[in-house]
Parts: sequence; structure tokens; C-alpha cells
Amino acid sequence: MAASTTMATTVFSLGFRTPSPHQAVRSATVPFVAKSTQSLNLSSSHTIRGLRPLVLPQAAAVSTSGHKTPSPMTVVCAKGYKMKTHKASAKRFRVTGSGKIMRRRAGKQHLLRKKNTKRRVRLSKMLQVDRSDYNNVIGALPYLKVNRSN
Repeated sequence: MAASTTMATTVFSLGFRTPSPHQAVRSATVPFVAKSTQSLNLSSSHTIRGLRPLVLPQAAAVSTSGHKTPSPMTVVCAKGYKMKTHKASAKRFRVTGSGKIMRRRAGKQHLLRKKNTKRRVRLSKMLQVDRSDYNNVIGALPYLKVNRSN
């Protein structure tokens, strides 16, 4: 079984800002051959399958004869940064199945002899975080699955 290959032209834009209409657009045109059965592997963990990347509408140029040239394939790679989780907060807060943020009650770490049993049992139970503190907890734990309507 012979694998079919396709010929495509890739335009990589060099620069971060969009040029004004009277400036020349500098781009590198690189022809490449990709097998249609495999995916195009990029340097990051993402791949482009089926050669359908983002094509900008301004990229299609009109030639002098009035015919539209085929729009080039423009690969746009913008890598965002991950937010860091505050690990001390991650150990102190839990999320219920319905999306409520729960915490422990204060006062059950030490000096337990003078506290009666009823008080120690009450301090052992989890408590929902107050609504006024939700923004602080969510800021420290950006990837929590929180239901904000609770």
C-alpha cells in the first residue's frame, strides 16, 4: 500500500506586530512534504492533524492580474504560561462534589486537655469557606473546580 504525499506551502510570519498597509510583509515560504496518514509534529507537545492550522483572513493577497492567490497556511504558536498553585493553600482547602470550598475549623492543634469532648468533636468537622474569602482562595488555587454560585 503506497502512502500518498501532499505538497503544501507554509508561511511563517516573522515578527510580533501586524504591519501597516504601506509596509512590506516579510515572511519565509517553506515548501514541505507531509504524509496524509501521519500528523505534523511540532516542537511542543501539540500536533497539527490533517494540516488544518489557523489561517488569517488578511493573509490572502491579490495579485496584479486580479486573481486571488491561494491563501497560505500560517502557523501561529503562542505559548501561555501556567499559573502556579500555592501549595500551602492546596493542603488546607478541599472542594466538595457540588463545588463548595471546605476548610478545617481553627483551634484543634494543641491545648486539647482543657477543651471538653463536645467542643473537640465540633472542631473536628469541616466548614464551608465564607463567600467573602472565595476570591482569595481561588487566587491561590487557580485550577480548583469551584462552583461560584454556592
